[in-house]
Amino acid sequence: MFFVYILYSKSIDRYYIGQTSDLNNRLIRHNSSSTRFTARATDWQIIYSEEYLTRSEAVKRESLIKKMKSRKFLEELIGHAGGRPD
Repeated sequence: MFFVYILYSKSIDRYYIGQTSDLNNRLIRHNSSSTRFTARATDWQIIYSEEYLTRSEAVKRESLIKKMKSRKFLEELIGHAGGRPD
């Protein structure tokens, strides 16, 4: 399985969109400052995820979400899944 996920950091009030095959390990890496964008905070939480059978499908969905470039779109997507940040 592959996942498209949205992270949220309350300390910097930002979202991050990504895809991975290991959601838990990826969150640990984000919170340990091992990735460039997410190194800005250490309180990232997974607030939304979708599952896909192939990496190709996950990459396509990740790209679609990123192309929206809209906080409102992200919050509506998250809200429909019941994952609004605190």
